[in-house]
Amino acid sequence: MRVRPLAVRGALRLRRPSDIWYRAAVGALVAMVVPDLVLFALGQLDLVLYTSAGALCALYGHGLPYAARARTLPWVVLGMVASVGVALTAASLTTSTALLVVFAAVVAALHKTVCDATRIGPPGNIILTFVTASAFFVPQRLGQVPLHLALTLGTGILAWLVCMAPALLRPQGPERIVVARALEAAAGLLRTEPGVDGARPAGATDAWHATAAAVNAAWQTLYGVPAHTPAKATARAGLERLLVEAESVLGSVGRDVEGETGREAGRAVRTYDGRHYRHSFDDDFDRASGQGFGRAVGQSLDQHFGQSIDQGVGQSIDHGNDQGFGQDLRRFEAERLSDWARELRGGGPLPEVAGVASSWQVGEKEEVGGEVTGVRRPAPGQPRGVRPVLARIGPGSPLLPIGARVAAGCVLAGWTSMALGVGHPYWAVVTAASIYQANTTLTWQRALQRTLGNVSGLLLYTALLPLIHLGPLAMIALALACQVGAEAWISRNYWLGSTCVTPLALLLSGFGSQLPARALIADRWIDTVVGAAVGLACCLVVTNRRAADRIEVALERVAAAEAAASRLLATRPAPRASGTEGSAPPASGTERSAPGAGSTERADGVREAGWARDRLAGCLVELREAVEVASGEWWQRALPEERIDHAQQQGHRTLVRLVRQLRVPVAAA
Repeated sequence: MRVRPLAVRGALRLRRPSDIWYRAAVGALVAMVVPDLVLFALGQLDLVLYTSAGALCALYGHGLPYAARARTLPWVVLGMVASVGVALTAASLTTSTALLVVFAAVVAALHKTVCDATRIGPPGNIILTFVTASAFFVPQRLGQVPLHLALTLGTGILAWLVCMAPALLRPQGPERIVVARALEAAAGLLRTEPGVDGARPAGATDAWHATAAAVNAAWQTLYGVPAHTPAKATARAGLERLLVEAESVLGSVGRDVEGETGREAGRAVRTYDGRHYRHSFDDDFDRASGQGFGRAVGQSLDQHFGQSIDQGVGQSIDHGNDQGFGQDLRRFEAERLSDWARELRGGGPLPEVAGVASSWQVGEKEEVGGEVTGVRRPAPGQPRGVRPVLARIGPGSPLLPIGARVAAGCVLAGWTSMALGVGHPYWAVVTAASIYQANTTLTWQRALQRTLGNVSGLLLYTALLPLIHLGPLAMIALALACQVGAEAWISRNYWLGSTCVTPLALLLSGFGSQLPARALIADRWIDTVVGAAVGLACCLVVTNRRAADRIEVALERVAAAEAAASRLLATRPAPRASGTEGSAPPASGTERSAPGAGSTERADGVREAGWARDRLAGCLVELREAVEVASGEWWQRALPEERIDHAQQQGHRTLVRLVRQLRVPVAAA
């Protein structure tokens, strides 16, 4: 057993902002401003809580492709409507504050468990809990509940429309972004490998894991993009080829290319340049020797890419600087991947990737039962829909102790707030629910962030009081500004986003009541301290002993996936392009062999290798997540570090071999 200290360092450090924060901000802004202005015109601003409940659903799903988003957001809206319905019904049937606190805590625990199980992504459970906990303490009559739920449902439908509207302008927007992230991660990996004298620099392992996770996430996103017609399949194939380029970096890193010469070095250059100009480069490499070899490399790259890198790559080889040769190639490749990522984010035509085939190009293309064959799809037998969610919250799930923490912490925080005479115990409930993260260390950091953010938010609210007193329109404008500010800053650090969330919560509560500002600020401050302190205490008491059990399960899955992948690699050699050593070069860099038995066999091999890669990469990502979660528990048995390191190393080696096999040259397609 070991006790992990709860450090403060790094908890308040600012990070880079999210690359899509503005999407959620604009979506929520549009979804809120329309009903707010309608209610203002009708003189019914006391109903803002119910319209905001549905409008805030526009914060979800912005990382999903539009087809998957269209299916996911209705579940979010229905979850919000059901939660608000339970809260309003309870508020209309009982006036016991202690009992309402219990109900709010149970619903908060359900929100946390279900959101973690579904992996819905930001903003997670906190928006659902924030709205629902507030609704538990709004004076309500049973006859008013249907109307209020209708307002929530109506604005939820508006939120769905707002989130789907960008599909009319950029139908490939979400998948382009995730592929751009994979390209940027791969470029970062190339810039960190290797270090001085071939040593692995600090942070290179994290960069490798980050690239593997980004590539795996991008593949999962592409799987959610429909390819029901050849046109859609062709559009997806362009992104697939770019993703293959990012994925191939995982197979290139660690290769000892610095000491290779002649044709072997030519193949190394072709691996890094990613374009497979085989017949053009081979002549130069075959003729090159000694000092002339480096100049030939530089001149060939200069000819095909229009960049004079003879001073870099060529001179590094000529002067015997083997390590400099490899570093020059990596820098060149990193810049190329970064350029592609920028083009993807810019919204223009997809960058052209010569020399690499997608699975769409490898197989025969036909429509069967409304589906296009030859497009890379997830492995068969993978559970979908509700089943995997239920499996993650079944008996023995590591999410159940976290749910128990939320329920216990929220109940005790609310009751403590009541004992202190605070008029808004639901704020303590929301604070306690918001700090719970995957482990104790992250919960401790979130408690610090929440406390600091609320204090700074109260100061901001105090400064805004003169504007708030100008009238309802000023309050609406300030609430919308705070919503945008929260989305802009919360990805940099939670405390920075809470600086805007706090005045937003106070403004929303001010539409339905006329409490003095001093009382609101005092209650909010007390509830923040109570919720953070009591919630953190419950997190320390309710330990998550199942976190280590999750590692054991993840180790078994990695071992099984790695063994299956190794058997596949042993029985199916990697596809080879014509034009490599021992075969004649093709007449054109984009020429493909005629379809037939060989083409079908290659397509089957690529498909099975892709499924094996998906399983192994997913298991490795799950293992790393399980280790990070268990490592952050303050009271935990010793982790099997040797077994973890061995499983990761073995899995990474096999994954690299799969990646190299999946990089199919066009000539082989």
